Amino acid sequence: MPPVTIHPVAIQAFGLTRRFGTMTAVDRLDLAVPAGCIFGFLGPNGAGKTTTLKMLTGLMMPSEGRAVVAGLDVANERLALKARIGVVPEQLGLYERLSLREHLELVGRLHGLPAATIERRSAALLERMDLADKAGSLVVDGSTGMRKKLSLACALLPDPQVLFLDEPFEGVDPVSTRAIKDLLRALVDERGVTVFFSTHMMELVERLCDRAAIIQNGRLVAEGGLADLRAAAGLEATATLENVFLALVGADKPSSAALSWLDE
Repeated sequence: MPPVTIHPVAIQAFGLTRRFGTMTAVDRLDLAVPAGCIFGFLGPNGAGKTTTLKMLTGLMMPSEGRAVVAGLDVANERLALKARIGVVPEQLGLYERLSLREHLELVGRLHGLPAATIERRSAALLERMDLADKAGSLVVDGSTGMRKKLSLACALLPDPQVLFLDEPFEGVDPVSTRAIKDLLRALVDERGVTVFFSTHMMELVERLCDRAAIIQNGRLVAEGGLADLRAAAGLEATATLENVFLALVGADKPSSAALSWLDE
């Protein structure tokens, strides 16, 4: 019998809960993400994806429960955590009047990286993102795809162990999407980085992710590989992730609401 390979856990959530007044956005979420994988986080709008991501990255404190990321307690070791993770939020929050090169330099300085390291890594990232010819351009003049790629480059500059992405492909053209996909796969396969991202793009998750989780109303519905998700939904082995998702969140039945004016 071959030896059993034990993969360390990069992201753990224990009863993670977040309330806003009387509304519970995330409800007792338990999660374990193995290191060195691409993990898709799926759910309908308002399911609690962004709130979960904010709690896992220390941007928002939970009402109850705890999270451990890259071996650090998120609530109690936030400063140390920032050195081990990279984050690309849905709202990018870039400095519009800096050039791409200046933006990367600022991020490097904030992380305390040596000037030579910042210059070397910035040049490599701009080249890999196909942004080298735009390095002197202002952020304000860039496209959505350029901004997404710059944000990803900024998140990667400190060489994180875990990368969190909130809707990284929304509004991005197919060329930029392909570049980002290839880079994420290389980060996992070549460097052992753990990638955790939320998205609504089912085909992308089906092709790119090693594992995925689906939440609805702040609660975990299913988690695992595609075969595990199909089993949880009670669907056949050929079912697409879209059909699995719709079945698990109870949205696989057509609406009975009629638009009478369409028949007029």
